[in-house]
Amino acid sequence: MEVIAIVGFVLGLVLAVAVTYLYTQSVLQRRADSGVRRAQAEADRILEEAETRRRDAALQAKDEAIRLRGELDRELTLRRKEIERVERRTEQKEEALDQKASALDRRDQEIRQREQETVRARDAWDQERGRQQAEIERGRAQQQAEMEEARGRFHDELERVAGLTAEEAKDELVREVETEARAMAVRRLREIELELHEEADRRGRKLLATTIQRIASDYVAESTVSVVPLPSDDMKGRIIGREGRNIRALEQATGVDLIVDDTPEAVTVSGFDPVRREVARRSLAKLLQDGRIHPARIEEVVAKTRLELEQVMREEGEKVAYEANVPGLHPDLIKLLGRMKYRTSYGQNVLAHSLETSLIAAALAAEMGADVNVAKTAGLLHDIGKAVDHEVEGPHALIGADIAKRLGRSAKIVHAIAAHHGEEEPQTVEAFIVATADAISGARPGARREQVETYVKRLEALEGVANSFDGVEKSFAIQAGREVRILVAPGAIDDLGAARLARDVSKKIEESLEYPGQIKVTVIRETRAVDYAR
Repeated sequence: MEVIAIVGFVLGLVLAVAVTYLYTQSVLQRRADSGVRRAQAEADRILEEAETRRRDAALQAKDEAIRLRGELDRELTLRRKEIERVERRTEQKEEALDQKASALDRRDQEIRQREQETVRARDAWDQERGRQQAEIERGRAQQQAEMEEARGRFHDELERVAGLTAEEAKDELVREVETEARAMAVRRLREIELELHEEADRRGRKLLATTIQRIASDYVAESTVSVVPLPSDDMKGRIIGREGRNIRALEQATGVDLIVDDTPEAVTVSGFDPVRREVARRSLAKLLQDGRIHPARIEEVVAKTRLELEQVMREEGEKVAYEANVPGLHPDLIKLLGRMKYRTSYGQNVLAHSLETSLIAAALAAEMGADVNVAKTAGLLHDIGKAVDHEVEGPHALIGADIAKRLGRSAKIVHAIAAHHGEEEPQTVEAFIVATADAISGARPGARREQVETYVKRLEALEGVANSFDGVEKSFAIQAGREVRILVAPGAIDDLGAARLARDVSKKIEESLEYPGQIKVTVIRETRAVDYAR
């Protein structure tokens, strides 16, 4: 029983296993069939979508091809129309050219015909003119022969009546006409010269009068003495200091001499340099106001005053350049112009004189049609050499010309500066104008302080120096004492002696006389031979 039970259990187990296996196989088969079907369906769907897309792409490509073909057809149509239009225009131009060529041919033929007609007409006219000319020549020859015959008879009759031949009468007539013409020409030339001199003199006076009236000046002579007022005479002792140390310190710092004399409540500042004198005057005034006077304080005040005065001179130079309307001057020229504020010549302030000369020169140049800029610039700078003539040897005109040349002024301006006192011969209109303006400014009443007696004495002394040499016959001081001309005996002094005399006179003038600027010495030696015909 147990065996049967076991066998039955085993059989049941085997059957169960077999049934399970079969069921499992059946399930797997169904799943496999289901996956295959789904895969097949998915593949069919993908193929269908791909076919749909292919058809759509084909349709789009066909549409695009149709569109492109349409655009190409339209473009071809437009190109064809454009070509047809160009062809029509070309044909029209060719037709027009053909018409013009035909017209030119016709015109050419007409011109040739006209030329032929003109040639024929000209030939005919030349023939007619030749015939007429021949007739005229025959008539003229006949008239000439008749005139010659009549003239011969007339001349024969004149010679018989006058008792002179034709040549003699002709010479006599020429002499009389020539004499009369010379006399008339001399009289007329004299009249013209007188008229020209009168007109030139009248115009010159009018020009100078108009210019001087336009340039009116208000300043008069200025004093060249620098005097510092003192609050009391007790300050003189403080200025001198113990054993004179204060006054020595001030003189050494400024380069001037202080004169402390019996003049009540005043100290005189003496020095050849006007700028140094002004520095000393201002420094002493500040020290008196401050009250502290000792060597250290003096040096400090002098240094500050010198800087202040340089600024003042620069401002004065700029102010004068602005008033004269002369822009673009070099800063060094501006500074030298400012220095001339403290320089005087015969009591006339040099800076004010330069400004007045510039204005007069500008007015003269405007009236005469000369270069106004050159005239006014040279007039303003003509005495610039006086700012440094105590430091540089030579006449102030040449010194100023050298300064202007080095600082970039034009050749015309440099020449006008150098020639305003005759150191150079004036070569331009502007040079004459500047010299004239300088003379007008310096010679007008009230401009310079020199008295007539002093002026006459200076000229007499100058002539006296020249007359003191042997061989001198006469001497003349001219140009306001700026030149002396010496006439010598030609038998006593030869050419070399004349040059030696000029040098000796110049040296003696330098040693014995005091004068501004320079004096030109001219020795003239002249030999005259005189005889009389009796």
